[in-house]
Amino acid sequence: MIFERRAPEQFDSIEGVPEPSENPRLVGHAEVAAMLASAYRVGKLPHAILLAGPSGIGKATLAFHLAHHLLRHPSSAQAPSEFSPPDPASSLSRQIASGAHPSVLHLTRPANDKTKGYKSVITVDEVRRVSRFLSMTSHDNSYRVVIVDTADDLNTNAANALLKNLEEPPSRTIFLLITHSIGRLLPTIRSRCQTVLMQPLSAADMFAVLEGFNLSLTGTADKRAALAAHAGGSPRNAIHLTQYGGLEIASAIEALAYAPAIDIAQAHRLADAVAARDQQAQFQFFNRHVLDIVTLAASEAARASNLARAGRLSAFWQRATETMREAETYNLDKKQHVLGTLHSLHAAMRG
Repeated sequence: MIFERRAPEQFDSIEGVPEPSENPRLVGHAEVAAMLASAYRVGKLPHAILLAGPSGIGKATLAFHLAHHLLRHPSSAQAPSEFSPPDPASSLSRQIASGAHPSVLHLTRPANDKTKGYKSVITVDEVRRVSRFLSMTSHDNSYRVVIVDTADDLNTNAANALLKNLEEPPSRTIFLLITHSIGRLLPTIRSRCQTVLMQPLSAADMFAVLEGFNLSLTGTADKRAALAAHAGGSPRNAIHLTQYGGLEIASAIEALAYAPAIDIAQAHRLADAVAARDQQAQFQFFNRHVLDIVTLAASEAARASNLARAGRLSAFWQRATETMREAETYNLDKKQHVLGTLHSLHAAMRG
């Protein structure tokens, strides 16, 4: 079956893979989905929910499935106790997928007309759309759903503008904020949302997602085990690992990060491999994997009560995130960015 995209393309779209708004399958996260369906049925759905968890595990897909559930069942008392899979052929699903439904507003990084790419943040102009959206009469007295994907990408002005909407939301309105790193959000935004922590998928569920996308997963048991170990329960990570040489990139980063002394020649080979003009997916994977390594190391240090190390790693994570955003925003030299990041990563991991 040939995949036909209906949803608008996003900054992180993957060729041949459905966007969350058009994905009829929600794999895993059954407890979270059941909790939200039950809260809606008894009239206790929060006005703002923060869906927090690692990148690429299905948080945005769950947000759109919840939106579909609310709009398909406008009477909460008569709503089923679990989400019904969206029917891709239905008018409701097609409208949500295409971004045309009048009761769903999806905020994400907008297009950058100057570069013909996408901006590195969600701007205040995007957030101003929320006020216009909420000023309109709701469609069929249904819920209005605002999905912010991701709240991590809000710049300071945009975050403050969104905060005003969160403080006094109209009735039958729900904000669904997606975050890969809850610590990056303003405390005032976190305090106005109910946080729902979403866990990485099991290896079985992750492979079920990939197989549902008709991706080729041929390989030895050892290769599948390596993929599961590096992907961290994220189908998106797994796609990058299999489709863009990600396993080799991940292994090279980890070897350099944990080596007694950084291998300059190996660092340059890795930089050449991920920083070429036609290697945008590899470059983005490099940045994400660096952050994943640091996140895991910081968590392990915190669990071991090594708070000094956890703090140093967290500080590096913040600096690296800003450096990565600046490299993208200002189109800085990618090879120098990679080399600098590798040296800083090595120093942080050895400290």
